[in-house]
Amino acid sequence: MTANLFEIFRTRFPADRSRPFITRPEGRVFTYEDVETISGRIAALLLELKVAPGDRVAMQVEKSAEAVFLYLACLQAGAVFLPMNTGYRSDELDYFIADAEPAVVVLDASATALADVCKARGVPHVLTMDVNGQGTLMNRASSLPPINGSFARSETDLAAILYSSGTTGKPKGVMLSHANLASNAKALHAVWKFGPGDVLLHTLPIFHVHGLFVALNTVLMNGTGMIFHPRFTSEDVVRDLPKATVFMGVPTYYVRLLATAAFTKEAARTVRLFISGSAPLLDETFRAFEERTGKQILERYGMTEACIITSAHIDRPRTAGAVGWPLPGLTLRVADETNQPTPNGTTGEIQIKGPSVFRGYWKKPEKTAEDFTVDGFFKTGDLAQLDPDGMVNIVGRAKDMMISGGFNVYPKEIETVIDGLPGVAESAVVGMPHPDFGEAGLAIVTMNTGAQALSADAVRAALKAGLASYKVPKMIVFAETLPRNTMGKVQKNVLRQDYRAAWDAGLLKG
Repeated sequence: MTANLFEIFRTRFPADRSRPFITRPEGRVFTYEDVETISGRIAALLLELKVAPGDRVAMQVEKSAEAVFLYLACLQAGAVFLPMNTGYRSDELDYFIADAEPAVVVLDASATALADVCKARGVPHVLTMDVNGQGTLMNRASSLPPINGSFARSETDLAAILYSSGTTGKPKGVMLSHANLASNAKALHAVWKFGPGDVLLHTLPIFHVHGLFVALNTVLMNGTGMIFHPRFTSEDVVRDLPKATVFMGVPTYYVRLLATAAFTKEAARTVRLFISGSAPLLDETFRAFEERTGKQILERYGMTEACIITSAHIDRPRTAGAVGWPLPGLTLRVADETNQPTPNGTTGEIQIKGPSVFRGYWKKPEKTAEDFTVDGFFKTGDLAQLDPDGMVNIVGRAKDMMISGGFNVYPKEIETVIDGLPGVAESAVVGMPHPDFGEAGLAIVTMNTGAQALSADAVRAALKAGLASYKVPKMIVFAETLPRNTMGKVQKNVLRQDYRAAWDAGLLKG
């Protein structure tokens, strides 16, 4: 029996293929028959382009139903799907294309930066897809007969590569197999108790794990439908919530819903499950949401390397910050520096082992080996404590990552750009609490003696030229020196403490 994820999904499709899979806000419906037909035609096009199993197919387009079908077509054809954030800039895109060496790149016709990168890097095939899902990809695929079945894949064969920035500043390609994604989707389907009457309101992007593998794969495993918004807006969500039973979002979404007067208890009445992830949910947001709607937000914890790792349970009371228990099939331990389990109630690193844990980092065997223990546990770099009943409480991140608006942001990548500016001696970027984004970046910059002063706007402009907008710190300030420990390492914990009061009071300018 093949481990191809598409074929696993197909066993869960409704017997009546006319059932809706994607319903767009304007009313256009794509059925499960369309899933098989359109995805099959795109898969046929990939075969016509000589895409072989294991070849990479990269995508940087706006969210559309056709983009979902491209993902499913890659599964069918045995290709490795590589979604890219639409906010990536030229230098970032150049790195991804050079590293992944895709056989096909699908982009928006207006994406001149990526088109130039593809030309310079000699990408064999470049196709287009606009915000409505139209372009040369669909033009060429629409005349082809759908392929029959799917290419046989083993459990270890790759289904996708997603790039996750690292503390060294160089992004890492996280290799996820068909079995990785299938096991996670099955576990979520069970833990969140999806049933035949469930409808998901989908407002997340589909270039990262949350919107792509968590949301889409769970719906496909359930064989039901979703209302598919191109992006999140409070007004659109309030309008369509009564048609849904499940909503998934990042904390920012819930903050914005609570700021919308039309978001009432009645508006949320039909939704049995509100799920939050990708960033810490503030206590005040959790409490305000429960007071407004009478419902508790369910938090879960995950990362690109394993999709969802833990989840609160539907049938147990929930509290803010408690991300629940490990998913079925996953072994989790909280370990000390010697990789030995710590007693409940003490802080250690989350380490995991199980079928959803990724295959390794693309072209980085040394980094892969470094991040796994000798007994096969993946070292997440996240710090947590276990309650007596095994519930996981996240207390920090050892790898110095911050999450802003649901996106992973690594300070080293930002610091590298700032440190390269004329006259800059050194910089440090830290995450600070933000009521909307969860965390926001604060950059502290020091200048060389006698160097011409830089403005915060000049630093910000340099960052925006080279990095996605969500990575740019919300505040940039200048200092004489950076605090260091006896080993000469910058003490970011001291910086957070020193600037916290001024940050909270809104006194920082820059």
